[in-house]
Amino acid sequence: MKAWIYITTNKKDGVLYVGVTSELKHRIESHKTKKYKNSFSARYNVDKIVYFETFNSIITARAREKQLKAGNRARKIKLIESVNPEWRDLYEEI
Repeated sequence: MKAWIYITTNKKDGVLYVGVTSELKHRIESHKTKKYKNSFSARYNVDKIVYFETFNSIITARAREKQLKAGNRARKIKLIESVNPEWRDLYEEI
């Protein structure tokens, strides 16, 4: 089963959210539509996917998610800008 980790934001250099999912497109749609009104992503309008990685198992993806969440903001920004220097919303690419 495929799994993804992803980073969403509200704007360039804005709030960052790191998540994991087995259904990336559906999960990002949930962020964009603010399906969970009281969630962190809804409160901070974190609905632009700026980075993602694919894994062959949810276990591996969760381990990577924990690694990213434990890292500092500068590392996350460097990771995003290594593949997406303009911080484009990658939703159409998933």
